[in-house]
Amino acid sequence: MQSALFSQTENQTQERYALQNPQLLRVNLQGHDDLLARKGAMVAYQGLVEFDGEYQSAGQRRARNRTGEGLDLMRCSGQGTVYLANLAQYIHLVDVEREGLTVDSQYVLALDTQLNHEVIAVDSQYGISGSGKYQLNITGTGKVALMTSGQPLMMQVTPEKYVSVDADAIVAWSTSLRVQMQAQTTNSSVRRRRGNTGEGWELSFLGQGVVLVQPSEVMPPQNAVIGSGIAAQYGAGQQGARGQNQGNAWS
Repeated sequence: MQSALFSQTENQTQERYALQNPQLLRVNLQGHDDLLARKGAMVAYQGLVEFDGEYQSAGQRRARNRTGEGLDLMRCSGQGTVYLANLAQYIHLVDVEREGLTVDSQYVLALDTQLNHEVIAVDSQYGISGSGKYQLNITGTGKVALMTSGQPLMMQVTPEKYVSVDADAIVAWSTSLRVQMQAQTTNSSVRRRRGNTGEGWELSFLGQGVVLVQPSEVMPPQNAVIGSGIAAQYGAGQQGARGQNQGNAWS
């Protein structure tokens, strides 16, 4: 049998994390600590690997029930390699250090067990589709694998140059940054997208750090035909980010 597919072989390396391609991550467990990965993200594995549901403390369960934010994780352990992916999204490895990382849980694919994560409140008066008033704060020293729909943009924030981002396109940012959520409305209700421009809520970042933005919004483009009715137009209900189209996969 012959095919160009035979060139798509695994990336042989002793590194713990290795991207097989932009949308597939290989994690080596041999001689390393366990790995925490998104539930259901395993697409293949080699060797003697066990998968167990990760324990959540009572505080984590309360935070998840109260805010809707949190991580559904499985623990990968053993001697072998695990291949992870989610909806063919692009995968990016980030070294988390003293600065810390704030991220929406839906964009986390995997992380080292020595990293800590807790739900924090963002400066927002409303919980809306996309980045709402609660996010995850990841601290410690280790790696986290993030996912984006398309190749993202990393933007630098300095005291002299603040950055504003569509709340439906933001993925993560440096925890040290100050953030405010706002809707620059004209004569329209703040619960509608800005005027007739198709733009709505945004996050403004000030301080020193970085902001990661993906070239896709959780909500569909204004007037996009996804399902039917007003809920489809605005990404609400079963057409929204918390409905059938979780993970920012619109089809």
